[in-house]
Amino acid sequence: MKKTTIKYPFLTRDVEVYERENGHKIVLAHKEGDLVNISSWVKTGSINENDKNNGISHFLEHLMFKGTHKHKAGEFDKILESKGAIVNAATWKDYTFYYVTLPKGEDNKDFYEAIELHADMMLDPVIPENEIGEPFDINNPVVKEKRERHVVIEEIRMRQDQPWTKVYNNTNHAMYTQHPYKRDVIGTPQIISQVTQKEIMNYYKTFYSPKNITTIIVGDFDHEDILKKVEKEFDFKGRESNANPVLTIDKPVQTTKYIEETSCINSAFMMFGYLGALANDTKSIIMLDMLGVILGEGSSSRLYQNLIEKQKEPIFNLVDSEHYVFRDGSNFFIQANFIPEKKEQAIELVKAELEKVKKDITEEEFKKAKKKIKSRFAAEAETVSEIGESIGYYMTVCNDLKPVETYLKLLDEITVAELEETAKKYLDINNAVISILMPEK
Repeated sequence: MKKTTIKYPFLTRDVEVYERENGHKIVLAHKEGDLVNISSWVKTGSINENDKNNGISHFLEHLMFKGTHKHKAGEFDKILESKGAIVNAATWKDYTFYYVTLPKGEDNKDFYEAIELHADMMLDPVIPENEIGEPFDINNPVVKEKRERHVVIEEIRMRQDQPWTKVYNNTNHAMYTQHPYKRDVIGTPQIISQVTQKEIMNYYKTFYSPKNITTIIVGDFDHEDILKKVEKEFDFKGRESNANPVLTIDKPVQTTKYIEETSCINSAFMMFGYLGALANDTKSIIMLDMLGVILGEGSSSRLYQNLIEKQKEPIFNLVDSEHYVFRDGSNFFIQANFIPEKKEQAIELVKAELEKVKKDITEEEFKKAKKKIKSRFAAEAETVSEIGESIGYYMTVCNDLKPVETYLKLLDEITVAELEETAKKYLDINNAVISILMPEK
């Protein structure tokens, strides 16, 4: 088993990364206190889906809690929550992860049992037909009993009615031509209503392989003891690892793409979308994060001050920015809610702010952005849960924990000139997708 140590800022002991012969990775991180966090991150999400099975990753996440050969559906949650545990999971474009945070218990008894239960759930899900619910025609939904299939479909429908979801999906679909990132993680009612138990199990066996799984343990414990425990419980019994698909990475649009739709709403919504840097390009990711702070984070940001506070007449109700980091390229968004009658003015005002940030970043806002990013990075080492999520992100999205060692050094080295060049490179209006959602007339 190959061992690597990482000097993780703000932790009192090096993080240990172990790679087993089968490819399964185990990460042990020290954090003083009685709480421990156990999580497993799987390198699969909508990135490994297609038009026929879109949403299967998220549906599988729900079904992973429906029992194993050792434990019936609901038993896993019931046992752990009785010990004061927080149990949950999440699916995103690059990953699906499952976690348990709980007190260690007397002589680590609860800690050990949590590792056993977590490993059992990850390696031996039954995914029974009666928990999934029978397939049905979405246009004629007559079924005997509503099960998990219906829970997910209802979740999809609730999201579909949200204006922000509509404007985001329109932007996202237009930014990509080939890459699976173009699909909505949650999928569609049509697919979820029809996907079979066999298809779900085949997907599980294909992507929940040793090479795709990283198990992370964070807390105050004997590393050698817990390493042996995780090795023992995560017995893949010779399960093979298939190669993940090699994907074509989309380039930004070369001329501004404009989309406009109407909906039953009272105000209007806008999103500017850009393709950004690859996740493992740490310095560019930091600079895009800084631009996000300067442009649209909080009431002191440029967008808030210039487009809300200083406007003589109201145009925007809300305007801010977001930067989502993905393995095959990040997304940078400007998003706004505005008065419909002032659409043209609203678009031009946002364009003007994007032009200005390319050439006149002040020393004051530059320093403030650096300070905010540094504080955010430090906050990710405050609790066992936050440490687990941060490590999981780097191991799964960046394929390496090494970037945490150089993160603060790279941040300190960034100059105003470099930040302005990054804005020019990634925030050119010709590379933008602009999506507008207007009220129906």
